[in-house]
Amino acid sequence: MLKFKGRVLVEGIAKGEVLVSKDPISFLGDIDPETGIIIRRDSDIQGLTIKDKILIFPHGKGSTVGSYIIYRLKKRGCAPKAILNLRSDPVVIIGCVISEIPLLDMLPKEIFEKIRTGNEVVVDAYKGEVIILK
Repeated sequence: MLKFKGRVLVEGIAKGEVLVSKDPISFLGDIDPETGIIIRRDSDIQGLTIKDKILIFPHGKGSTVGSYIIYRLKKRGCAPKAILNLRSDPVVIIGCVISEIPLLDMLPKEIFEKIRTGNEVVVDAYKGEVIILK
């Protein structure tokens, strides 16, 4: 069992399958807000869904409307179970707060070497831990 520590930004617990992007994500334009599918053509996870995943990406980018898109995804049942970042920007933080999506950041860069899309993890955003189960 491998464990990573991060900073808690939005508390909660989530368990599920990981979706990893090594690219920053803009919730306005990169993700279809109706389905949760990554629509940016040059994305390393283009065509995949963030719905019910533990979404890992370095940091957000783009418009403040992205906070509302995260909220919209949550209301439509298409949001991730948790978000993990190296560094969270205000858009992602606010979106997770209003949507009650657990959020950790300040995770070590090696998380991208150890966690792969499809792994199952537990995010404990009370203790600031990410545990790889498989």
